[in-house]
Amino acid sequence: MYTLSEENYLKAIYRLSADGGKVTASSIAETLGNNPASVVDMLKKITTKRLIRYDKKHGAALTEKGQRIALQVVRKHRLWEVFLHEKLGYSWDEVHDIAEQMEHIQHEDLDSRLDKFLGFPKYDPHGDPIPQPNGTLAKMSKISLSTIEPGKSCHVVGIKDTNATFLRYLQKLNIGIGTKITIVERIPFDGSVVIAIGRQSQTTVSGKFAENVLVEL
Repeated sequence: MYTLSEENYLKAIYRLSADGGKVTASSIAETLGNNPASVVDMLKKITTKRLIRYDKKHGAALTEKGQRIALQVVRKHRLWEVFLHEKLGYSWDEVHDIAEQMEHIQHEDLDSRLDKFLGFPKYDPHGDPIPQPNGTLAKMSKISLSTIEPGKSCHVVGIKDTNATFLRYLQKLNIGIGTKITIVERIPFDGSVVIAIGRQSQTTVSGKFAENVLVEL
């Protein structure tokens, strides 16, 4: 059994590692909203439990044991998001904060029963793959909308930034998982992009917006 705080640290390290960058104490502090000094103390603590490897030069990396625990937490989080969205009717900008609390429920077969009840979903409401019991993830060939060339169309398969404000903005534009987007024009001056959403009229979005929408051709 591990504490809520320990699980949150392992999940944060897992997510930061998935982005391919060095996982530093400062990046973990920013992700969790914690004081950098307290982050270092916790990293030392979970290092002694052999959940991570950590030093200032190379940053933090999950051990095999730590990876397994992190994936279990991520699995529960994403299954709860599906449950909240599909069964209780919460919008996709609401489910994350609730699932943050529910992911720490400790029961031997709860996630397996929940998975079966939901029909073994492969993705959460934001398009992120749900880890299987053995830790494997469904493969996706998703790329950033910002990389799509003008004249080409694609479909939304995921959202990189799951901040509630951004998700509500996407809803306002009628963009969700599966939405077709066509790149009309890329504006070199500021990186903004003119897009057509489905059959709707054209609209202009920022470069930051485009970077945070994940698509498949």
